[in-house]
Amino acid sequence: MGGDRKEGYLPLFETKEAKGRIAYRMFVISMFVGVCLIWAYRVTHVPAGGIRRWAWYGMFGAELWFGFYWILTQLVRWRPVYRYTFKERLSQRYEDYLPAVDIFVCTADPTMEPPMLVINTVLSLIAYDYPSDKLAVYLSDDGGSDLTFYPLLEASHFAKHWIPFCKKFKVDPRSPAAYFSRASETHDSHYIEALSIVKKLYEEMECRIESVVKMGKVFEEIGAKHKGFYEWNSVLNSHNHQAILQILIDGRDPNALDNEGCALPTLVYLAREKRPQHHHNFKAGSLNALIRVSSEISNGPIILNVDCDMYSNNAETVRDALCFFMDEDKGHQIGFVQYPQKFENITKNDIYSNSFRVLLKVEFSGFDGYGGPPYIGTGCFFRRESLCGKKYGKDYKADWKQGLKTQGKETVEDLEQRAKGFASCGYELGTQWGKEMGLMYGTVVEDVTTSVAIHSKGWKSTYFDPPRDAFLGLAPTTLLQSLVQHKRWVEGHLHLFFSQHCPFIRGHGKIKFPLKMAYCIYNLWAINSIPTLYYVVIPPLCLLHGIALFPEITSPWFKPFLYVIIARYTCSLGEFLWFGETVKAWLNYERIWLFRRTSAYLFGTIDGALNLLGIAKSAFTITEKVADDELSKRYEKEIMEFGTTSLMFTTLATLAMINLLCLCGAMKRVVMDDGVGAVGPLMLQFALCGLLVMINIPVYEGLFLRKDKGRMPPSLTFTSSALAVLACVIIIPMH
Repeated sequence: MGGDRKEGYLPLFETKEAKGRIAYRMFVISMFVGVCLIWAYRVTHVPAGGIRRWAWYGMFGAELWFGFYWILTQLVRWRPVYRYTFKERLSQRYEDYLPAVDIFVCTADPTMEPPMLVINTVLSLIAYDYPSDKLAVYLSDDGGSDLTFYPLLEASHFAKHWIPFCKKFKVDPRSPAAYFSRASETHDSHYIEALSIVKKLYEEMECRIESVVKMGKVFEEIGAKHKGFYEWNSVLNSHNHQAILQILIDGRDPNALDNEGCALPTLVYLAREKRPQHHHNFKAGSLNALIRVSSEISNGPIILNVDCDMYSNNAETVRDALCFFMDEDKGHQIGFVQYPQKFENITKNDIYSNSFRVLLKVEFSGFDGYGGPPYIGTGCFFRRESLCGKKYGKDYKADWKQGLKTQGKETVEDLEQRAKGFASCGYELGTQWGKEMGLMYGTVVEDVTTSVAIHSKGWKSTYFDPPRDAFLGLAPTTLLQSLVQHKRWVEGHLHLFFSQHCPFIRGHGKIKFPLKMAYCIYNLWAINSIPTLYYVVIPPLCLLHGIALFPEITSPWFKPFLYVIIARYTCSLGEFLWFGETVKAWLNYERIWLFRRTSAYLFGTIDGALNLLGIAKSAFTITEKVADDELSKRYEKEIMEFGTTSLMFTTLATLAMINLLCLCGAMKRVVMDDGVGAVGPLMLQFALCGLLVMINIPVYEGLFLRKDKGRMPPSLTFTSSALAVLACVIIIPMH
């Protein structure tokens, strides 16, 4: 039964196309006509000369890019598809042949990624509604810290109580912290008693872990209780240490049982070897070490990768994913299944637009219509073979009996010692790891680069957004964290586009042209910064000096501009409302969209260009998962957080001040000098400048009105105001 299709079998998943596609396509065609008319206006109405002519050329260039990029985004909206699984069919046909699943969790810094956060993620995954003897969880600690090893050791003991509690009472989510915060009291005395016991055990464990973390070291009496702690006698620092591998729960051992007498999943701690003279390739290097080490210990044919702050929110997620891999008709070609990245700490109106809810529902479903979405670094199930460099062929057939753990004669100590070699610094030298095998090296967006490599080998991917979120994580809680994160993504995508991993190069002959173009939506994020910056600066400055760059309100050419503007924003708002978002969330999205393009995208473009020229190197930054109480309260109240000096904040504040000065100056000129009749030729510039001022209201509040620690620093207020005044005086000559 393990993979052979039999007559009359119903599929394990189905695919449905989005409704309303014909109406949407008609709208797209009308928008395209409007965009073409705007281009035609720019070509046929070029001014005679002077500064207006050069400003006109710049406007035409910006609008050409905006039109081209809009067309790219419509590709993934042209034919979105949605997936639905049938887990009961999977159980009926394959329960005895369910494959082993290896789960990889990565952490890198016990300060920025608190151990209790990491442990809750591990516990939520180790308690999946799946045969325990077919689960193995691996924690990769790139910080090489005993402050991470000790909590995992504690979690291995607590799991003996937590797993049977979860399975007995079918609890969800299976992160202890998340579950206890929302567990409801029932009249079932057995449940209340069991909940009380397991909650007390968790709180005692948490207390022990927090005391060790607070001290910054593991107490000697604790260290003497497990052989693993002796490894840290040889550790010099987090960037210079031997490979540390400890199998905390050995799934092969018949004595590895929970307190109900059932088998426990395998649990492994790994800190790969690091030496100053060897480049460690960031998260990609960590995952590649896990792939090799896991192949020696459990060798599950399915691999799940989850970030350390993305706990499981759905105990049946593994079975959902297997519906795709094990489908008799279409499963053989699926290389990976990508789940959406969802967050539990998003504010009601998503002040920093971190949720990507609309983007994921619309764009990733559109990717799925052309061969599959990219891998986004977390919440992704891989077929091990696709991740390890195997090419897809029409004669490919999965053997789901492969990878099942069997009782071996090798001791745990011998297995640990042998597997350590696969996590050594020198193992990859002269191999195809990072080039054709595992996660790809060379960019800071190793996830997307890897998905290009997998797609180029003939595999497809699938996007699945279940009714109950599969994973929940933590989004950045400050504007700067969000912008820095996007800067890294933008820089990485730009580097990817101009590297050998570009979909047009690596995917030649294997990736469909529409999918290549869809990848460009993100690969070309960075370039949006230039035309957006031009549109934010030049029209307001020209408005200040009475230079018209748009058709007069009475001109027939005014209509295409008006239609495209209204249609674009109406469609965007409609998408948000359709997917259950608020109007204010949409307004926040439009604000952050502008902030990102004029700061994070701009600096990402600069750093990406320097990287391509060999002048600078990309660096991987960890997003901090800890926030102080005051900051958290401001975040919950949806008060935008500045609070520090940053080149990105200086840019945002300067642009905001330019628009404010230009709008005030233009209104003064109209009222005191030119009269209301002068507004006609400048109507769209007045509207644009006024809109930009409204968008920047939180920036003005941070510059002048707020007194809390989240305001803009006074030095930044002075600098941005001075730069804005200089721009108004120098960039466009006075007329």
